[in-house]
Amino acid sequence: MQVFGRVQGVGFRNLTQRQARRHGLTGWVRNEADGSVRLVAEGPRADLDRLEAWVLAGGPPQGRVDRIERTHSEADGALVGFVIHR
Repeated sequence: MQVFGRVQGVGFRNLTQRQARRHGLTGWVRNEADGSVRLVAEGPRADLDRLEAWVLAGGPPQGRVDRIERTHSEADGALVGFVIHR
């Protein structure tokens, strides 16, 4: 998922990591050069939906999500933990 809006410099990656871990998801999150944030997550559909709902609600209090672009693919189980890529 690519997230657009005010998502850099507002703690978005750290809080996304916390939300993902709370729901037992694996994956990663990183800032992109265009000001967006890329998020890759694997886990049960219900937990992925909860994370997506949190993102769509704007993420952290200082953040603002204008739109997301999502792609779905089959989980391959290769992701371990949920990390922040720098």
